[in-house]
Amino acid sequence: MCGIVAYIGPRDAVPILAEGLARLEYRGYDSAGLAVVGRGGELKVRKSKGRVHECTGDLPARFKGSPGIGHTRWATHGEPSDANAHPHVAGTVAVVHNGIIENAEELRAKLAADGAELLSDTDSEVLAHLIARSGAAELEEAVRQALTAVVGTYGIAVVDAARPDRIVLARNGSPVVLGIADREMYAASDVAALVGHTSQVVHLDDGELAVLTAGGYRTFTLDARATAHRPAEIEADAASYDRTGHDHFMAKEIHEQPAAVERALRGRLDARFHTAHLGGLNLDPREARAIRRVKVIGCGSAYYSGRIGAQLIEELARIPADAEPASEFRYRNPVVEPDTLYIAVSQSGETYDTLAAVQELRRKGGRVLGLVNVVGSAIARECDGGVYLHAGPEISVASTKTFTSTCVVFGLIALHLGRIRDLSPADGRRIADGLRALPGQIREILAQEDRIAELARKLSAAPGAFYVGRVRGYPVAREGAQKLKEIAYLHAEAYPASELKHGPLALVGPGLPTVAVLPDDDLLGKNQATLGEIRARRGPVIAVAHTAPDPRVTEDVVLVPRSEPELDPILLGVPLQLLAYHAALALGHDIDKPRNLAKSVTVE
Repeated sequence: MCGIVAYIGPRDAVPILAEGLARLEYRGYDSAGLAVVGRGGELKVRKSKGRVHECTGDLPARFKGSPGIGHTRWATHGEPSDANAHPHVAGTVAVVHNGIIENAEELRAKLAADGAELLSDTDSEVLAHLIARSGAAELEEAVRQALTAVVGTYGIAVVDAARPDRIVLARNGSPVVLGIADREMYAASDVAALVGHTSQVVHLDDGELAVLTAGGYRTFTLDARATAHRPAEIEADAASYDRTGHDHFMAKEIHEQPAAVERALRGRLDARFHTAHLGGLNLDPREARAIRRVKVIGCGSAYYSGRIGAQLIEELARIPADAEPASEFRYRNPVVEPDTLYIAVSQSGETYDTLAAVQELRRKGGRVLGLVNVVGSAIARECDGGVYLHAGPEISVASTKTFTSTCVVFGLIALHLGRIRDLSPADGRRIADGLRALPGQIREILAQEDRIAELARKLSAAPGAFYVGRVRGYPVAREGAQKLKEIAYLHAEAYPASELKHGPLALVGPGLPTVAVLPDDDLLGKNQATLGEIRARRGPVIAVAHTAPDPRVTEDVVLVPRSEPELDPILLGVPLQLLAYHAALALGHDIDKPRNLAKSVTVE
């Protein structure tokens, strides 16, 4: 969940590292640091607790050099502090590390017994000492030897002032991307740090190392076997990582949703047969008809989108489907059935719990599809097939446009599987038309932002909230509650509306508002009755609905355009994003960088 950037070439590395770290700060922002090899061969290091600009903003003019490495941290071992910030140094070696070294305490004890002075509380510092104590002639061999002693996950970059002609990188469970340019080379944990410098990248695989020199690169495995990679093109450009007139990336990304949905749909709807073209699934019709169950796995918002996706698949394709947190799935020794289709969801394609679940499924012979946003990411490469979201870069920690795009892609998958099975052409046309209408309907919702902001200011004055919904509305409520917790720091719990009377209703009263998701379906009457129970106890209600409820229940309503009933959850979720955003704005929080969280969770 930390950010790494590295550069080697004829230019001064410091401005390149500082720019790259600023672009990666959404991956971790409690401390930052960089190390460069000066022209005289000395190792220069600056690191500190706090944001990137606090570390890099007042560097002296003499702080120059190349090669260089930089890091922005999300704490796992040791609190945020100057000493715990990366890079970690031993002798002439400097290391930056993402991941967790599971046997760090054992290694620290051995190093201390050998006379090493460890200055931090981190697991990462042991890597610098292991590398520095190697007697290997080449830096890459010293790194390889050190990694053979390590148990855990890592994405690392290493420089050595005694061997300043190279940077060594390695990956196991935490992403590392090489950037290829003319007579200079880059590396990072995310392509966000590379845009503007190169359009050619190489993604390292788990168990792989790379050596960068100004003239090129080579890759090899932990057992020293050479590997080969063909560079891939970066889809995004530098402008994709700018706020472009918005106060926050989250606001920008909420407003990008109509265009993101259009990209997700582009070229994928078949007007002749009223189905979806998804060649990346690698499923022929016979294989699709043989599916007896669908299991979706993901973490956080990816899991909630999976709940919506499972409902879509079950309703349209009539295949039993459910969703489960990937972190739970991988540890409960699941029964992997040959006729079950598994779908792994991850915005980054690098979420460690989801990646580990995919690898366990593949080991047991399961068929796994990936729904990811980042081309070439680890989950995309591990899966048997899948669909890219094409939502564009998402910088804010809170997922918005990728959540919506994922739900839309699930709609395409459900339509595809349904038309292969028993969904009629008429229903296929209905769903396809509903999908085509989504971008315009999302624009209608965004046009109500001022009204939603007014309701959000009311919500921000409360200590927390209930979110409720039934069937199609319940996973929407769960995602809405997640957003309020993430960025407004207000306690929010989501319940099926029918469950309030089985316990949580004891908490309802004037000081605890309820946000109700009310699609205009055959459960509307029951949902209205739930609101009556809340109002009988003087609980405030904010409704997200197709039609306004009885004004005696609430006048605080956001009206959402109707879609096809199966697709309604996609639209009902958009106002809840704006509600959380404006509540956080009213409370003065750092919306794009919420406390204790980071964007890409690459640790357990």
